[in-house]
Amino acid sequence: MKNALTDASYIPDDNIITILFLSLELRKPILVEGPPGTGKTELAKAIARALGSDFFRVQCYEGITFEQMVGEWNYQKQLLHLEMSRLKETDQDVFGEEFFIKRPLLQSFINHKPSVMLIDEIDKADEEVESFLLQALGEKEITVNDLGTFTLKNDVLVVLTSNSQRILLDETRDRCLFLYIDYPTAEREVEIVKSLVPDAPHELVERVVGLIQRIRKLDLVKIPSIRASVDWVRTLLVTQDGQDIGDESLERTVRVVLKTEEDREKVETRIFK
Repeated sequence: MKNALTDASYIPDDNIITILFLSLELRKPILVEGPPGTGKTELAKAIARALGSDFFRVQCYEGITFEQMVGEWNYQKQLLHLEMSRLKETDQDVFGEEFFIKRPLLQSFINHKPSVMLIDEIDKADEEVESFLLQALGEKEITVNDLGTFTLKNDVLVVLTSNSQRILLDETRDRCLFLYIDYPTAEREVEIVKSLVPDAPHELVERVVGLIQRIRKLDLVKIPSIRASVDWVRTLLVTQDGQDIGDESLERTVRVVLKTEEDREKVETRIFK
């Protein structure tokens, strides 16, 4: 599995490999927590690529509803067919599947191919939606009023991510394997950046990652993500051809990884001065 993930451009650590192996063997969802920008979402995508599975995603947000995750009736189509039925004086059943718009969660359930279902940032959804997900994942079926019950058609691997904006239900944690992804070690981050920017000189990647690791130790408003390391390396390749990586070049381009003026001032005074 490690080689498959690496081939899918994701550099895992031993903990990730262990939890993924157990999830596949026990057929249990994975709840992934950790700081923003540590690769939680990308892990689910990489698993789908590594396994050759179809990928489905629900992006949670405040106020997301059952219908937006599972599906909803196409009311315009229903009304049109009812009007046509009235004009033709015939009976028309408008509660069949052809009138129902299927959303990603239901699509992943009824898909006949192996699937990976990402429920991203579940902590942004309310507890009612979270409770519904527990029922769907626990009983392996989804019921839609006036349409019927859909049973799971494949061994879907479910990955839930959370940034801990609210405390999740105990039932959620009880049903899932837990995986915490923190910012990577310098050695692993170098591997990650090299896998995403293979043309970058090794010395350049090491220099950038070393600075990023120091910057993350500061009390910043927005801690640089792994993506920030990649962006910084790519910026240096574009602006300096990867050759001149002196302090002046690094200080001039560090803005690409900083998201507030307050953070920029802290980095300039504590890292480059």
